[in-house]
Amino acid sequence: MCGLAGFLGSKGCTSISSRAAVLHMSEKLSHRGPDDSGVWIDDDVGVALAHRRLSILDLSPAGHQPMASPSGRYIIAFNGEIYNHLDIRASLDSGDDALGRWRGHSDTETVLAGFDRWGIQPTLERCIGMFAFAVWDRENHTLTLGRDRMGEKPMYFGWQGQGAAACFLFGSELKALKVHPSFSAEVSRESLALYMRHSYIPAPYSIFQGIFKLKPGSLLTVSLDRQEPVIKVYWSLAEMAIAGNSSPILDCPEAIVDELEVLIKSAVRQQMISDVPLGAFLSGGVDSSAVVAIMQAQSELPVKTFTIGFDEAGYNEAEHGKAVARHLGTDHTEMYVTPRQAQNVIPNLPGLYCEPFADSSQIPTFLVSQLARQQVAVCLSGDAGDELFSGYNRYVLAGSIWRRVSRLPHGIRALAASGIRAMSPTAWNRLLDPVQFMMPHSLRQANIGDKLHKGAGVLGAQDIDQLYLGLLTHWEPQGLVIGGQEPANCQRGMPIGLKGLDSLQRMMVLDALSYLPDDILVKVDRAAMGVSLEARVPFLDHRVVEFAWRIPQSMKLRDGVGKWILRQVLYRHVPKELIERPKMGFGVPIDAWLRGPLKDWGEDLLDEGRLRREGYFNPAPIRTKWAEHLSGKHNWQQQLWNVLMFQAWIEGQ
Repeated sequence: MCGLAGFLGSKGCTSISSRAAVLHMSEKLSHRGPDDSGVWIDDDVGVALAHRRLSILDLSPAGHQPMASPSGRYIIAFNGEIYNHLDIRASLDSGDDALGRWRGHSDTETVLAGFDRWGIQPTLERCIGMFAFAVWDRENHTLTLGRDRMGEKPMYFGWQGQGAAACFLFGSELKALKVHPSFSAEVSRESLALYMRHSYIPAPYSIFQGIFKLKPGSLLTVSLDRQEPVIKVYWSLAEMAIAGNSSPILDCPEAIVDELEVLIKSAVRQQMISDVPLGAFLSGGVDSSAVVAIMQAQSELPVKTFTIGFDEAGYNEAEHGKAVARHLGTDHTEMYVTPRQAQNVIPNLPGLYCEPFADSSQIPTFLVSQLARQQVAVCLSGDAGDELFSGYNRYVLAGSIWRRVSRLPHGIRALAASGIRAMSPTAWNRLLDPVQFMMPHSLRQANIGDKLHKGAGVLGAQDIDQLYLGLLTHWEPQGLVIGGQEPANCQRGMPIGLKGLDSLQRMMVLDALSYLPDDILVKVDRAAMGVSLEARVPFLDHRVVEFAWRIPQSMKLRDGVGKWILRQVLYRHVPKELIERPKMGFGVPIDAWLRGPLKDWGEDLLDEGRLRREGYFNPAPIRTKWAEHLSGKHNWQQQLWNVLMFQAWIEGQ
């Protein structure tokens, strides 16, 4: 895993030398690649590439980047892993034009040889992996940026500066772009509006005007002769989902479970290849337990697994992770985190994520990455199981509850929603927690009060699309963000063709197009790379993704329980009783902290005079929610965390 940065522009695009500029960009990514660094510059053309290396495969100097292709035509800075690169290398070694001799055994060298032989897109279509790269074509004088199919690795880009100073900047993180002399750090209020709704900024937007994120499965080409970037999709999740749903697997359920297990085993086996120590995150939930179980089944030695825990009720999964680890026989490490340890992470979050990002599970994700990095350099993660196999509670809401409640007149539903909201989530927890043991497992919920308030949104929705958007919304930006007109994206105002998919399946696709790459994978990438740890996600092997969309929906969500088919795979390795419990999530008690040790910090950032002076927000709704939260009347932790993370971020600009 690595980091990359660079620029394309005329000689006048920097006020200092090209080497000094690109080295400064590279230094800002040292956490992504502490083992080696390199730059490649062609001043005659005006192009510079920088690379920071975290050595995972081929630790020798033969893996040094930027790297030239065998013909010398392509120069690449590559971030990621190609898990099947040895198979690709074998293909390159066959035929009349076989390469025959290799400098080393890095996947970057394999990719470059593929570019020479087949071209860029045909090579990517052969690749199984996660990646982002910048490649300069010395023959055509074009720069191409690429990103993997599901968006595991990041890529920012955009033109900055005017006239002779105009420069096309690109890199793994915004902090690298910001130090270039041409960069203009103008906050995009349109992106801020999106952030306030979602708690993250969906691609292609970024927090800065004129800077964008390359969408997953895309290639971007730009040159000084043709400065408007041309973006081409080489793999489309939406098209793949439609195709998979239109040709479902018709085998018996047992055979489908068998085939899924074989695919996951193959993905995990390939992702266990590493020249450095490797382990896995283990929460004890379905997804991480399935990955670890299949890892351990294919390992002669105990797999190193890592879990963090909290003493606060409703937030601790460490005991479940330990139970699964004990059953599988892994080499397990757990650490119980004090509130002070977790809170000490908060000042580092704005710098870690480069732009406002308010998924509070960023805190435990960073802490478990920090724990793992003490022993390993690579960790496998169970992310994406929810999006592929219908794991989120909102899918249950759409798949069963909505069909029932939508039959009631809207007025009656709205009245019931008001009744639920009349009691705070904390009050509902106090009322219902003592009797949950009498409920079926599928109905038990951690933090049930919050779930009921979300359910109130279901009751008040006019239709399924409004329900989905409501479940995703933290703030309605209109009237909150000053001068911020919310731009269209795939979840609102930009319809994408999803012919043949029902409402639940549309939710799953939209989540996989935005929430997964722009929230979940951002959270994991920045937290892990912040401590120089490579995180790998076996469920995002595109063969698994494509197969998942051919599985009948009835084998994903069954009898109100999500991830049914993945559970069947897991139960072949881990007893059911170790897994069956309410879905908890990976969070921290921000609500209580804001009323306690973080209260003064929050009050300073949310001060009404400060909000007015900065001019980004209308203070009134924020101050109202802050007062209601402090009083215990409502739990507005998610909404307030959005504002606080922006305020902390803008303070550091």
